[in-house]
Order: sequence, then C-alpha cells, then structure tokens
Amino acid sequence: MHNIAQQNFEHHLRQNPYPGRGLVVGRGDDGAWLILYWIMGRSVNSRNRQFVADGSTLRTEPLNPSLLADPSLIIYEAMLDLPGTYLVSNGDQTRTVYAALQAGGSFDGALQTREREPDAPNYTPRISAMLRPADFHPLTLSLLKANLLDPAQTDRFTYRPAVPPPGYGYSLTTYMGDGSPLPSFSGDPLLLPLPGTPKQLLAAYWDALDPENRIALAMKRIAEGEVMLWLKNKGD
Repeated sequence: MHNIAQQNFEHHLRQNPYPGRGLVVGRGDDGAWLILYWIMGRSVNSRNRQFVADGSTLRTEPLNPSLLADPSLIIYEAMLDLPGTYLVSNGDQTRTVYAALQAGGSFDGALQTREREPDAPNYTPRISAMLRPADFHPLTLSLLKANLLDPAQTDRFTYRPAVPPPGYGYSLTTYMGDGSPLPSFSGDPLLLPLPGTPKQLLAAYWDALDPENRIALAMKRIAEGEVMLWLKNKGD
C-alpha cells in the first residue's frame, strides 16, 4: 500500500506538469481527517486568483479584479461545511451540494443536476467529495466527465471507498497530464500518502506541484469537532 501511494504521488503529481485541480480526502498520521485541495492554471485568467478563507469556508478570488476576464469557472467556494459534513469541489457545484443537503437532499441527487464544465475542447471534469466522519461509510467522491463518444453528454462516477488507514487518502484530479486538449482524469481515485504534520504535508504537496503551473493549495484538518484550515498561495 505504501509503495502504491508513493508511486502515485511521484508519477501523478511530482513528475506530472499538469494534473490540474485536485482534491485528496483521508487521514493524517494521528488519525485526524484531512481534506486537501489545490488549483493550477496555464492561462492568464486562471492564474489571476488566490485562495482566501472565511472561517472554515475556502473560496477563490481574483488577485487583480480588473484583469478578470471570465469568473464563471474560476471563482467559487471550494470548501463548505454543514454540521458534521465537509464538502470540497473544483467549482460552484460545492454550493449546489451544500444547498441540496440543507434542503434534505443528497450528494448524488445534487450532482445529477450538474454537468462537466462547458469549456470545450477540454470539457474539464467536475470533481467533488463529501466527508461525514460520524458515518459508517464517511467518504464519498464524485467525478463528472465528458463522454468519450459524445462530449455533450456527461458520464457520472460515484465512489465510496472504505475508511483509509492513518497516513493515506483518496484523490481525484481534473486531468491525467498536459496536452491539447487536456486529457480528463480516468480510473478509480488514486491512493496518496498523507504523512507528517499539517505544515509538512502542505509543504510536500506544494513542492510536488509544477512550480510554473501551481497557484494555490489548502488543507483542512477535522478532529474531535475542531476544524483548522491552512492556505498556501503562489505569492506567499
């Protein structure tokens, strides 16, 4: 398991110039739940943003509002919390799921109303996760991606993996690597390592992301009802 997780980290992150946006949900060495989320970008519009925190809410905002060309796919709430429920995603579907759960709906039902992103020709996947630490099956991940035969259609994948042991987590990213068009993520969620202190983890994942394309990284720690959030922006 350790070798698989480390190989995934090396091949899909450290040696990959463009995994795109990504999330990891798992447990630290001490058993606390961890949620990581990062953003990357190649265009001027994508790179003109940063992470900000409002309490336990994580959102993106423009670095220079006057240079913001199109906010529709790059400005959103990436992490939102409800009592006992923690959400993370790579777009405004975070708010869609949040609103559905508040109204008594479900994670799956909320995402049935959404499609892959409309950014042809890439058709970027929407990646999302929900963590409910008190549940018997606490972790749910979702991947919405364009159908290979007809990109106007969306393929929907939901994953409910078993609880990972301390020091490991499950990851989805938007892309498998660089390209034109960008190749969408494929396969099951990746097992990745989560060793060390929160600050060590933040540094390890930041260092693994391509320096030219990385923009921001955040990590949330949930333990015994206490929630802490760390941020790293490119300009820090």
